Amino acid sequence: MLQEVKITKDMFTANSAKAQLTDSSKKSLVDQQYRIIGNHSAVKTCGWTKNMIRGKGGCYKLKFYGIMSSQCMQMTTSISCANRCTFCWRDYKAPVSTEWKWAVDEPDMIYEESVKAHHKLLAGFGGSPTKNDFIFKSSKKIRHVALSLTGEPIMYPKINGLIGRFNKECISTFLVTRAQYPEAIRDLNPVTQLYISLDAPNPELFKEIDVPLFKDYWERFNQGLEYLAKKKQRTTVRLTLIKGMNMSQFEEYAKMIAKGSPDFIEAKAYMHVGASQKRLSIESMPMHEEVVAFTQELAAHLPGYEIVSEHIPSRVVMLAKKKFRIGGVWHTWIDFPKYTELVNSGKEFTAMDYMKKTPPSLVGLSGKKTPMNGIKQDKMGMSGEEQLGMLAKLNGTDGNGQNKGNGQIPNGKHITVDERTKEMEFWGQKK
Repeated sequence: MLQEVKITKDMFTANSAKAQLTDSSKKSLVDQQYRIIGNHSAVKTCGWTKNMIRGKGGCYKLKFYGIMSSQCMQMTTSISCANRCTFCWRDYKAPVSTEWKWAVDEPDMIYEESVKAHHKLLAGFGGSPTKNDFIFKSSKKIRHVALSLTGEPIMYPKINGLIGRFNKECISTFLVTRAQYPEAIRDLNPVTQLYISLDAPNPELFKEIDVPLFKDYWERFNQGLEYLAKKKQRTTVRLTLIKGMNMSQFEEYAKMIAKGSPDFIEAKAYMHVGASQKRLSIESMPMHEEVVAFTQELAAHLPGYEIVSEHIPSRVVMLAKKKFRIGGVWHTWIDFPKYTELVNSGKEFTAMDYMKKTPPSLVGLSGKKTPMNGIKQDKMGMSGEEQLGMLAKLNGTDGNGQNKGNGQIPNGKHITVDERTKEMEFWGQKK
């Protein structure tokens, strides 16, 4: 029996409850380039968005799914969470709760103010000599939102209202949850791609790694996976891999993944950033080649899936259900205009209705290892999606991994994925 989460009518009155953050917490986040929206939301420019505007390539979601990083807004609708994950960049002073006890902002306000804050954060690129003009101009039109910045976005009581606004604005939605609110997953309206984070395959390890507040955390998580399996749109299970803690138990992982039946699986390394450095050592961060080895072993326990691609700076490997390989060609990319048409039509549709051919040059494992150096470390607490890759001090400074490739975009007519390891360069013509 799941522990009940109480929602009262007072939660929906802006003057009846407090904001999630204290003034000191707000200041700390603003100092880290966050922008606080209303009582409980936040926006921060992803490092990959900046990277693409500078003409240096995009994030793993570009390579795996076709998202243009320069047109992506990173945000959350709830800074609070029901877990205190050991690998999280957040300090333990960040708000946590099992129930919503704050004022509830309106979806339209959150959308409008988030867009304003996002554009203000990018305004400085206007006078930058290093920007790519074409990509900077395109960044003014948001086409994707990553609801994964921090906290638990699905906890926001009016999340469906905000999703509806994004749909109307032709903005794709990638939403990440830790599945402690299974009914919210069940009741969630269609999103472009829904993620559940699977950090441990059994209750004992889950409690150690995610440090959940709910007593019935394991029942909640399993119920969330069961609801995920019923979703008709694209779904993903993401594994955050911590060396020495959760990089085995393949059969247990396979059983949990089978319960959620996701379309995609992302096996991604823990990144040694932010407050997690107080709880985990740098040795807890696996190398990309270790992530590859883990994923290959996991794939052997998942006959319905195959490894499709990798993104070395993010240390992530992606698997997909075999149904997305049609006629020998993978279709993991997203037809975004088609998704917008379908979601706004009011008709039922499935993940197979808005898939798109993956460029063949982006498929497969390169055999390359973690870059030796030349990749920036940000100690201010960047989220996993913002990481450019390796911490230089792990591997020395002999220069073998230095990126000396041409990161600029000729004539401003192209966009590139430059993984810094130079194992590939993909160019997509401007349409």
